[in-house]
Amino acid sequence: MSCKVLVVDDSRLLRSAIKKVVKLAGISEDHIFEAGNGQEALAVLETVWIDLVLLDLNMPVMDGEQFARELRKKPELNDVAVVVVSTESNKERLDRMFELGAIETLHKPFEPEDLCHLIEKVLGVKL
Repeated sequence: MSCKVLVVDDSRLLRSAIKKVVKLAGISEDHIFEAGNGQEALAVLETVWIDLVLLDLNMPVMDGEQFARELRKKPELNDVAVVVVSTESNKERLDRMFELGAIETLHKPFEPEDLCHLIEKVLGVKL
């Protein structure tokens, strides 16, 4: 599959686990990018077209909500799909993420199959 995915999480271990599931979903390793916070993610988006961002909310430097606000200031990136993958359960905060353009949420911890199905749904493909 030629879709490009950006995994944004401050935990190296969780990024690795999410990347493994994304690979199992059929996306090649060279199409999976990672960032440890929102600021790093924005830097990746300046150099690589990304189809899907799997975004944690609670991160240092620039959290997921700040990242989403900055992302939406860039019209050329309005087509980038954002899915929140987080332990966050605060309804108001999640509602703000939807207002900022997030299209789905997946609560950690999650089953690998759930992430695969979510990728299929968001990208509109059968993996």
